[in-house]
Amino acid sequence: MHTEPQASPASSTSQDSPASPAAQESPGSLIGTQYEVEVGPVAHGGHCVARTDEGRVLFVRHALPGERVLARVTEGGEDSRYLRADAVEILDAAKDRVEAPCPYAGPGRCGGCDWQHAKPGAQRRFKGEVIAEQLRRLAGLTPEEAGWDGTVMPAPGDKLPAGEVPAWRSRVQYAVDESGRAGLRKHRSHDVEPVDHVAENDGGVHRVHGRDFVRERADGRTYRVGMGGFWQVHPQAPQLLVEAVMQGLLPRKGETALDLYCGVGLFAGAIADRVGDNGAVLGIESGRRAVEDARHNLREFPRVRIEQGKVDQILPRTGITEADLIVLDPPRAGAGRRTVAHLASLGARRIAYVACDPAALARDLAYFQEAGYRPRTLRAFDLFPMTHHVECVAILEPAAKGS
Repeated sequence: MHTEPQASPASSTSQDSPASPAAQESPGSLIGTQYEVEVGPVAHGGHCVARTDEGRVLFVRHALPGERVLARVTEGGEDSRYLRADAVEILDAAKDRVEAPCPYAGPGRCGGCDWQHAKPGAQRRFKGEVIAEQLRRLAGLTPEEAGWDGTVMPAPGDKLPAGEVPAWRSRVQYAVDESGRAGLRKHRSHDVEPVDHVAENDGGVHRVHGRDFVRERADGRTYRVGMGGFWQVHPQAPQLLVEAVMQGLLPRKGETALDLYCGVGLFAGAIADRVGDNGAVLGIESGRRAVEDARHNLREFPRVRIEQGKVDQILPRTGITEADLIVLDPPRAGAGRRTVAHLASLGARRIAYVACDPAALARDLAYFQEAGYRPRTLRAFDLFPMTHHVECVAILEPAAKGS
């Protein structure tokens, strides 16, 4: 696992991000230069680390650890701290390599998937290695200290043979090129990879007072999700995550809870069901439409309140000084030191942290440790097969308590 923070490109590896200035041809550019390299370990972001004979760091997509490949530079120049590259020829293949099942995958094509060329079990192993590295490097934790057994679990129905793709996306966003052709963005680019066909909706979209929404089910409840609102893309994800959070928190009757970055109220609804009429739940969400949906979805619970705004701004204004339970499901950047310190001051007996980025999770776990909380358990789920993304649920408790 690569351990040089100054060379890590994880902060700019979103498949939807535009090409960086380094990707443009300029004096000293190395774009198009090819290197024959031995591929090293997997790194956060859907690529592997390699070094040229001169010692230059390459972050190589479409390669696997242990392979010998011909890597063509796609971003970077003589003065760059590292170079990005695609493996354009496999000289010595790893045993985990398979032919990508999607015809649009591969160097220079669709950027939506990172690991189509790897067996499903290898993909989960890579994700586990990334989680372990981020925990060690950013939080100073071993998997054992984080309460994690090191496994990344597939969602039910996703454990398929190599070469078969689980149909896990419940929605896809397409781009349209200048010719009007629908397709998917290429990696780190605005360029469109045209596709021959697109998926059609199954009829689950409804119109109410001029607004579109879908109905989703989880934990025995129905949730309204407005157009553009957040709901997990994998159809099994909401139920899996609710179960993991509830099993970790074990809500009790009459307890008070916070659901931060609450979306349309998935976790708030599950907690409200369990704390009963004498309990209370406060949800905070920045999206106006999501707040409307959350209030609609949880209208049967008189002691559930949903506030709109950014967590770091709204939470201090509530005047809340204590809570029994906290759930936070922050955006990819994480919650941050200031918010974590505020949450730790509330004295919750348990905190559930739902994370879509292992680096942000590890950074925030370090902040929680500074504030007196330690991870009790951590679970990881492969809810984004074929991509580098992975979902984690960490359960925290005051460090003074026994395990």
